[in-house]
Amino acid sequence: MSLAPRRWAAELLHVWFHRLRPADWWGGSARVDAMLERRFSAEWHALQTCPPDSFLADPRSALAAVLLFDQVPRNLFRDDPRAYATDPLARVICHGALDRGYLHRLERRQQAFLVMPLMHSEDIADQRLSLALFVRINGGANLAFARSHHRMIARFGRFPHRNAVLGRTSSAAEKRAVAAGFAW
Repeated sequence: MSLAPRRWAAELLHVWFHRLRPADWWGGSARVDAMLERRFSAEWHALQTCPPDSFLADPRSALAAVLLFDQVPRNLFRDDPRAYATDPLARVICHGALDRGYLHRLERRQQAFLVMPLMHSEDIADQRLSLALFVRINGGANLAFARSHHRMIARFGRFPHRNAVLGRTSSAAEKRAVAAGFAW
């Protein structure tokens, strides 16, 4: 597979898929956060104002941009509203990549990350598309997570576990949902 044409994109794809492991992706650690901050914070700050189409030249550039705007800020800005600040950009890039047929041009484990912005979306239409895609991606390995995310949006219209960091008031039902473990 060819390298992504942009240096930052090629480096991010290498780090994400060859240096980091699933425990790093999902577990969160100060070591991983610091490494991602050192290597990709400047790109996150500089590139978030670029038009979404500028990241859609090829599947690997689109995937790298989705990682940069969806996954990386969750590591850079834990317990900070900026963790979600570039989610809208990641979703637009994700939709553009899907429209161009890029999903099937990526490796299986990469496909899940390309569509992750849909799972992270507080829009029910994105959640429905997430379910449809995660049924087919990686043998449905992430489907249980997609379903639990969909349930929260279908029930509340938002992710209650984000309320405190985003300055939103939680209802009693939302507080119970978070206490029951619906916080990713």
